[in-house]
Amino acid sequence: MQNIDEKSFIFGSIFTLANRLQILGDKFDKNITIKQWLLLAGISTYTEYAPTLSEVAILIGNSRQNVKKMALILEREGFLSLVKDSHDARILRLSLTKKCTDYFDNREHKEQVFLDTLFRGLDPVLMNGLYEGIIKLTNNIEEMENQYAQEEKE
Repeated sequence: MQNIDEKSFIFGSIFTLANRLQILGDKFDKNITIKQWLLLAGISTYTEYAPTLSEVAILIGNSRQNVKKMALILEREGFLSLVKDSHDARILRLSLTKKCTDYFDNREHKEQVFLDTLFRGLDPVLMNGLYEGIIKLTNNIEEMENQYAQEEKE
């Protein structure tokens, strides 16, 4: 069994790295926060239809209320549009605007340099191990969330 100190270090480091990445990301672009970027990136993964607030909230691991707050700000800035669903007016769907896609097309090179610098020194084996480890952690978190949700129902 792995040392509990190693697990504790990794657990704490995830939060520390998330905070540090958020600060770096917010400095990277004064117009878009890293959380707003994550929201827009989440929306962009839906290619067949405009996702709902709830779908994007689940995808990016945020509350529906926080996603709606960010979406309203991004709508005011012209980066996305909030549209009521044609079948159910209670449902809001999110769509990226041309301004948004043009904006991110123009900073694509800068983003690539950021990612290359962030992952500098990670050889393909280490990068793949990190990738696989994050996938496994994500799956474990989903299982734990489902377990806790089931326990709350009982």
